[in-house]
Order: sequence, then C-alpha cells, then structure tokens
Amino acid sequence: MVLVKRVLSGIQPSGNLHLGNYLGSIRNWLDMQDSYSCFFGAMDLHAITVPQDPKKLENNVYDAVSAYLACGLDEKKVNIFVQSKISSHLELAWILGTITPMGWLNRMTQFKEKSANNENLGLYAYPVLMAADILLYKADVVPVGEDQKQHLELTRDLTGAFNRRFGTEYFNMPEPLIMQNVKRIMSLQDGSNKMSKSDESDLSRINLEDDMSLIVKKVKKAKTDSESFVSYDEKRPEVYNLLNIFSAVTGRDAKELAAEYETSGYGKFKGDLAEALVEHLRPIQEKLLKLKQDRCFVKSVLDKGNQKAEEIAAVTKKEVFDLVGLNG
Repeated sequence: MVLVKRVLSGIQPSGNLHLGNYLGSIRNWLDMQDSYSCFFGAMDLHAITVPQDPKKLENNVYDAVSAYLACGLDEKKVNIFVQSKISSHLELAWILGTITPMGWLNRMTQFKEKSANNENLGLYAYPVLMAADILLYKADVVPVGEDQKQHLELTRDLTGAFNRRFGTEYFNMPEPLIMQNVKRIMSLQDGSNKMSKSDESDLSRINLEDDMSLIVKKVKKAKTDSESFVSYDEKRPEVYNLLNIFSAVTGRDAKELAAEYETSGYGKFKGDLAEALVEHLRPIQEKLLKLKQDRCFVKSVLDKGNQKAEEIAAVTKKEVFDLVGLNG
C-alpha cells in the first residue's frame, strides 16, 4: 500500500486576494490536489498579528475560500479549513513555544521587516504558530516561497527539538516543496518588494476582483525604469517582474517575450500584458462572483474541511499532551 503524502499550506484572509497570492501560491496548489492529501487553510490567526477590522474578518475568510475554489481547487479532492476553528493550532503552538529558544526567533527576518509600526508578541511568535500549523497535521511536504523558507527551517528545528526533548520520533521532518519556475510576484510600484495586501497603494497590486478597466489602468501605471527597451534582467526589477507576470499568465517563456517586445515600446508591451491578464482572470472572476453569491455552498465546503482537519488535529493534540504529561 502506497501512503499518500500530506501537504499543508494557506493564506492569510486579510482582504482581497491578489495576483501574487494566485500565481505564487494557489495556482501551484492545483497540481497537488491529484497527488497529495491536501489541507489548505484560511489562516485567520496569522492575519490578526496586524490590525484587522473584526466586522470584515469573517467575510474575508469566506472571500478567501471562494477565491481558492474559483481558482480551481476541487472541494471533492482537498480539505479547506479555517485555522481559528481548530483550537489545537493554538495549543500546540504554546507547547512548541516552551521549547523555542529566544535566539531562534530573534533571527527571523520577517519580524524585523513587519514590526516597525506594529511590535507585538503575536507577530514575534508567528513562526512558532506556523510550525504548529504544519506539525499538527504531520505534513510531509510544505510548498514554500523564498520568504517562507526561514520559517520552515524553524519548523524543522522544532521538530528535532521536540523529538529530542521527549525521547521520541513522534513528528516526522517536513520537507520543503520548492515550486520550479515560479517567480515571486512583486509590487507594480516597487520591484524590490513583493505584491502585498498591506501596501497602502492599490496601484501596487492586481486584485483578483479588479474589473477590466482597473487592471488596464494599473498595468499602464506600473513602474518601469529610464531605459527605453525591454529586457529580462534581474537588475531591472520592475520590468523583470512584468515579464514574469506576462509569462505566468500566457505560458510563454519570459526571455522570448522580452525579445519580442524589446523595441516595441512600453505602451505596446503594457497594453498586451493587460489584455493577457484580463483574459486569464476572466473565468476566475466569473466563478468567484457566483461563489460569493452562494455563501451556503462555501460554508458547506468549510464544514467538511473543518471536520476533517479537527479529526486529525484532535489525535495529534492528545498524543502530544500524553508525551508532555498534560493528560494525567
């Protein structure tokens, strides 16, 4: 009997999902749903490490799950759950926190990047909760981008620390699933920063729900540089990013696109990119609109996914509590 490996991933439901979420995460999950046992979460506990409007957060969860489904996840093949509905995430995070050296957390670069205007314990301990997310479901593999590699390394360190502390091989070592040929999608206004929901400028991102005219406007206003030609060069981050987006939504090689548009001017280049984006996103947007009008269906998907997640999480929690001595 061949055991199917388990995958765990998720996105914070902190507002409209954007092109970076889709191309960098969700679209890559589609290839996994036929080969792995997949658990994809709406990670709302992570979302509240920065201020959220409580009245909007629940809707954001439903919108995020609707986007998962609109992008092509099959609710019959995957388990989609809401992180906060499974209390064991927090309980395991606390146990892992008791064996996490401060020095390990002090090395986390994302805290340094995000905490300038928002220092709090939750943001500092975010990587421990992420480790709990992964270990709670005993995930074999975790799809990661460049910005999450350090957190997965911490998870692996905590796996070893837990097993050594309690004299067991209880947790298996999760492996990174590096997505080949997947480029980070960066801000349309600053090629050195990734596309983000938290960016103050809406022009920095293509939201999955942006209409055709707004997509065209944002692409036309996307930053380039002072050079008059198009080239695929990492030293030209804004143009490099636009070519990666063009490649991702057309399936064409980025270098070939650069050669085709080398002397055509940015107007032609951006116009064709905007058209390609509109056509690629159209079926997703049409399905997303229908799903947002059928909250009962989305809730049924979450009820099923939450139930399956809870079944696995409850077993892990009991076994961990036994090992730690908390079930006496």
